[in-house]
Amino acid sequence: MARIDLDLAHAYKADPREDADYALLPLRMTFEDGGAYALLGPSGCGKTTMLNLISGLLVPSQGTVRFDGQDMTRATPQQRNIAQVFQFPVIYDTMTVAENLAFPLRNRKMPEAQIRQRVGEIAEMLEMSGQLNQRAAGLAADAKQKISLGRGLVRPDVSAVLFDEPLTVIDPHLKWQLRRKLKQIHHELKLTLIYVTHDQVEALTFAQQVVVMTRGRAVQIGSADALFERPQHTFVGHFIGSPGMNFLPARAAGDSLDVAGHALAMMAGRELPAGDYKLGIRPEYVTLAPAGSAGALPAAVTRAQDVGTHLMLTAGVGDSLVKVRLHASAPLPQPGDTVWLQVLGVHTCFYRNEELVA
Repeated sequence: MARIDLDLAHAYKADPREDADYALLPLRMTFEDGGAYALLGPSGCGKTTMLNLISGLLVPSQGTVRFDGQDMTRATPQQRNIAQVFQFPVIYDTMTVAENLAFPLRNRKMPEAQIRQRVGEIAEMLEMSGQLNQRAAGLAADAKQKISLGRGLVRPDVSAVLFDEPLTVIDPHLKWQLRRKLKQIHHELKLTLIYVTHDQVEALTFAQQVVVMTRGRAVQIGSADALFERPQHTFVGHFIGSPGMNFLPARAAGDSLDVAGHALAMMAGRELPAGDYKLGIRPEYVTLAPAGSAGALPAAVTRAQDVGTHLMLTAGVGDSLVKVRLHASAPLPQPGDTVWLQVLGVHTCFYRNEELVA
């Protein structure tokens, strides 16, 4: 296991001159020894590029990669002692499950007794003990991917295990089982795990720290709670949550806030310099207020949904739409109704130039 420090940028084209030329914009980041991390973002945001820079499949166009303080920028994946699990299973169909799991250990000349013990431990963790003598060729796609996961995890001395969207080929009803299993394995083995995904559920349920990325930038690193409660960038607010954070244009002047032509009094203890902002509030924290309430905004209901566990309301405030999540037992307004929304509170965030205002 290793602490990994990145101080780098990467462009696939020569002589990059502007942000759009970079696959990964300049960043400094540390992955602590034994931590579980997720790189989360949409396709093309730089997640896999960062993973390949860590593994040694790519050399950064500028900067360094350090493992435990040692410069490994030009070291091979083998020299870095990295295990990488890819999106599609990489296994030997002619071998049994046990032989596949043992292959990385036999390459390193580990004694057979230790190999059998380690293979048994990993197979038990992955619930594959009963399949050890089966040939891999006859297994389903999810079982083959479990073998790939096991081969990544089987080496006890590995610096880090890197996962590049490893559950893509897994049936949806099995994904939660493997996520749970990976989390359990991390707690038991204390390996440094870095997991690439575009699925926020995977990232937030697996990782201790999530790196949210967009357009080659890491815009926030934090726990699931921090990403949900205090998004540092509007992209994080939009990307995290289902649905994401609501944003309303607002203008601060003194102790008053203008939102869609309505003057709202700022909350006690909160001050903003005069100027234009985006007000951000999660659907979970928007509440319905009595008609005409001070500090509430009138909104026209455009859609009302009963989704079983809760009610979801969509309402227009000026030129913006606001999502409101209500308790399943609450009265459900109907399209065309006017409701009054309370959007100011302890969970309200303010953004300028897309960045959170402290």
